[in-house]
Amino acid sequence: MHPFEEFREKRLAGNEAALQTNSLLVKRFFGLDKTAYGDGALDKKTKELLGLVTSMVLRCNDCIDYHLEQAVKLGWNRDEIDEAMGVAMLVGGSIVIPHLRHAKNSLEFLFAEQERLQQN
Repeated sequence: MHPFEEFREKRLAGNEAALQTNSLLVKRFFGLDKTAYGDGALDKKTKELLGLVTSMVLRCNDCIDYHLEQAVKLGWNRDEIDEAMGVAMLVGGSIVIPHLRHAKNSLEFLFAEQERLQQN
């Protein structure tokens, strides 16, 4: 299994576990996160790219993977995503480089997966 597929499984299981709570705060936060990335004054496609850049600057690989997957699903191409990641590098500095490496490996997987799915 590819590490990205493991990420998907762990994220799904983790989200399900997190939502097994009586905490209204936790449930509302998850709902707010979902709402924030929906269409509004900015479309959800743009918001995913913003989420990717922010996640890179904050150095959260799980967040990077989530936003990369959404960005690819919503139709951002390789050059557009690379440019956004360049902005993240500029803002975040050299400490973002390991996360750029991670993102590029994840992106290769996602585009290869997308290509396989389109062929079927």
